[in-house]
Amino acid sequence: MQGIAREKPFVPETGAERVVWGEGLRREVEAAFARCVHDIASGELDFPLPGAGRTMDRFVALARTAERDLSLVRLVEGHVDALAILAELDGPAVAPGERWGVWAAEPPGEGLTASLGDGGWVIDGRKRYCSGAHSCTNALVTARAGDGRRLFAVATGLGTGAAWCRPVEGSWQALGMAASDSADVVFTGVPAIPVGGVEAYVNRAGFQHGGIGVAACWYGGARAVTRTLAASAARRGADPLTDAHLGAVDMRLHAAGAVLAQAAAEIDKDPADTEGTGRARSLRVRGFVESVCADVLAHVGRATGAEPLCHDPAHTRHATDLAVYIRQHHGERNLAELGRLAAESGEWQ
Repeated sequence: MQGIAREKPFVPETGAERVVWGEGLRREVEAAFARCVHDIASGELDFPLPGAGRTMDRFVALARTAERDLSLVRLVEGHVDALAILAELDGPAVAPGERWGVWAAEPPGEGLTASLGDGGWVIDGRKRYCSGAHSCTNALVTARAGDGRRLFAVATGLGTGAAWCRPVEGSWQALGMAASDSADVVFTGVPAIPVGGVEAYVNRAGFQHGGIGVAACWYGGARAVTRTLAASAARRGADPLTDAHLGAVDMRLHAAGAVLAQAAAEIDKDPADTEGTGRARSLRVRGFVESVCADVLAHVGRATGAEPLCHDPAHTRHATDLAVYIRQHHGERNLAELGRLAAESGEWQ
């Protein structure tokens, strides 16, 4: 991933004052998301489908968007992941102007249920962590049906006055990733179109490819955080402690970029995962990139102190967003799964 052009940090402005937190920032990121979706549809922004021979280009595009803004890339990644899923599972066509999300988190709780009636499928319940809850016109959602867990395409009713998908105000309290608008959404008799069969969403090869795409977003966020340390080292001139921290960060980012590049090549070589290595690959890459991001946050924080966190809103957002975003990795649970796969197969790196 070396040579990725550094994007300017996304710091919205309203009049003469920067919008740093709150509803104003959410609206600014929502507007940027709409522009990105338009540019993707027009071909101005290129996010090749994973496994189609240009997976590295997809990862680079995600990393560049993440380096610009992590809340924005959370929405963009959801949209392009939805496009890939719809293509892989022969889902409905995406109409111009539609902004898609993938709302598939299933933490403990009631979740969504799907029922089939005379008029077709409908979904009811409460779904948590719906990124773009106020801005996605459509979403792919997981729900429990009588025969198991299924994936469905829904129209959210955004902008139509329909009340079937209702974001729960105040359900997303995080400062990190605040502008990703990852609120709970209540579904009330929402018409739904099934996409694939039971468990098709998680059993397809692209589920693992998409997880590595998220790791590319984390990597881009780590690069954004590193800009502050690099700028500090340049201002100070030769300083052994600052230089040592930057050297450690540079080494880790280089390694993460190489790991993502190897993963992209392997995905393009075996897009359907006929060799059955996709899950182990995803766990390795996500676990490694998450650890790199944690190291970057630690090194940059120790090298620069409180100053940028207190006085640089762009850096504060990058660092706070990254700390929340990498918690999509499930830590020791994912490491334990990887260890079990290695033990059972006898194939460990």
